[in-house]
Amino acid sequence: MTQQAGRLLLYAPNVHTGGGFVLLQALLAAWPGDQPLVAWLDDRARARLTLPGRAEVVWVQASAGSRLKAEFTLAAAARKQDRVLCFHGLPPLRRLEAPVWLFQQNRNYLGQVPLAAFGFKTRQRLRFEQSISRWLRHRVARYWVQTPSMARAVQAWYGPQEADIRVLPFAPPAPPAPPAPPASSAPAPRQWDFIYVADGEAHKNHRTLVQAWVLLAAQGLRPSLALTLSARDAGLAAWVQSQADEHGLRITNLGPRSHEDVLALYRCASALVFPSKGESFGLPLIEARQAGLPILAGELDFVRDVCAPAQTFDPASAVSIARAVRRFLDQPEPPLAPALAADFLQALFAPDA
Repeated sequence: MTQQAGRLLLYAPNVHTGGGFVLLQALLAAWPGDQPLVAWLDDRARARLTLPGRAEVVWVQASAGSRLKAEFTLAAAARKQDRVLCFHGLPPLRRLEAPVWLFQQNRNYLGQVPLAAFGFKTRQRLRFEQSISRWLRHRVARYWVQTPSMARAVQAWYGPQEADIRVLPFAPPAPPAPPAPPASSAPAPRQWDFIYVADGEAHKNHRTLVQAWVLLAAQGLRPSLALTLSARDAGLAAWVQSQADEHGLRITNLGPRSHEDVLALYRCASALVFPSKGESFGLPLIEARQAGLPILAGELDFVRDVCAPAQTFDPASAVSIARAVRRFLDQPEPPLAPALAADFLQALFAPDA
């Protein structure tokens, strides 16, 4: 009797926003027509996902009961000849007959992002998820990651035993370039000097970025900056607005945007500024590069994995970010010019010293 061919089961019960959702959309759009889709997907993404034909989907609600039920139905469906791709970054809670492949795109699960900056509920959730990742890592047959730096991070987290880690970055295809304007027309003005496409999670580093804008304003520079904070970032958005009001900063929170809107926003800005302290991939870096947008980002491994920034900075330093912005604007801060020792002594012996 011929053995039935194995399937690739897609398990993504908590992927509904951000870069993970964009990559999930790209994966579903590229799903081979001769392969059936058996998937567990987040019900919050149902209206925005386009599914291929022959799709058999279990829609998972945003509740503990529905998530637990999904774990049981996955365990019941997975056969030895199948493979299970966990696209949400966590291994299954129940042991499966099928080998587990895990697409790891969340550095929070590796404990590489300090939890102190998160709210209490988020800290508790992340601690639980970090524990699941570590306790059940032996159930993962292979990790798939997007960059060499993420592969090194997963291996360092995994422990002395060598893990099966494969690096295969993918992204949505670049959108078609807009039609070129007539040669006689002037270039369209940019609406924003800088844009930062990110939610308000702590490692995205919005507060240091805004502090850099405060420093720039004190130096007489007020470049415009567009942010995309969501409704769940209300506290951070209120703080950003208070800083903008107090210091006269040209910062606008555009709110959450669809992926199509984000791609259009790149054409409205002169540069992408990206102060994030850690990413598994950094999809906005890829998209900005595809759009031909200059990038200002931290001098970090994950940045260099995917792009060649026009300017780099220390993401932990508002001064460093401000200096990078000044260099990009062709208004670099003049370097310190040391005085002579005699000048120093003259200042010490001055009557009003």
